[in-house]
Amino acid sequence: MKEDRGDQGENEMNSNGHSIRADLKAYLNYLKSIGMTELPFPLKQRDTHYETGHPISSQRIHESPLPYPSSTPPLEYERLQEIRKELGNCQRCKLSQTRRTIVFGEGNEQAQLMIIGEGPGFDEDVQGRPFVGKAGQLLTRILQSIHLQREMVYITNIIKCRPPQNRNPQPDEIEACYPFLRKQIEAIRPKVICALGTFAAQTLLRTDAKITSLRGKVYLFSNIRVFPTYHPAYLLRNPDKKREVWEDMKQIARALADDEG
Repeated sequence: MKEDRGDQGENEMNSNGHSIRADLKAYLNYLKSIGMTELPFPLKQRDTHYETGHPISSQRIHESPLPYPSSTPPLEYERLQEIRKELGNCQRCKLSQTRRTIVFGEGNEQAQLMIIGEGPGFDEDVQGRPFVGKAGQLLTRILQSIHLQREMVYITNIIKCRPPQNRNPQPDEIEACYPFLRKQIEAIRPKVICALGTFAAQTLLRTDAKITSLRGKVYLFSNIRVFPTYHPAYLLRNPDKKREVWEDMKQIARALADDEG
């Protein structure tokens, strides 16, 4: 009997070792796909880039207080076209005075995963498409690391116009765009939302908590699971954080797989 238990323990160790090796291999492939050629090591200094909020109750951040209407929307594509038409040549905030184009969003109108970022940058303002600059190229590689192409997801931002000099969006600008974001979410009805960066996460969860404390957990926005993580632009400046994003993306992949199962 002792010998049998020893064999069983050895088999379990082999199984655990195989799982660890498989996870390590997947992580190394992820790093390679996003352009990393050296293993990242954590910085010694304290990360203060996102320290803009204050602690709040878990009940407040784990469930958005804003429910969806009970009515069933029309076909997703037609509904999105209606929302874009309603947005029009928007003059609802001061960003209309400095933008080139409105960046509404693009992708699969029946996407299971919706990516929500902060706002357009220079390249997006020129092309009228979300996430087409260097941060967008990194986002594409991150999606590919969990076997998703851009065309399979829907991508948009909290605000639809570029702030001058890429400054942070201001509260009145976010509030002017928020009704249209909600309508986009209602039209698409994704299974999962990935909130990229502080402003996307704070806006959806109605919190001022910092992204460093929000990421790594799952939240609910009207029964849609929300996974906050770092914005790709932040990763370009802080490549040591890519390991944490990899962990977040694995959670998203598992959530999507659970829904398919």
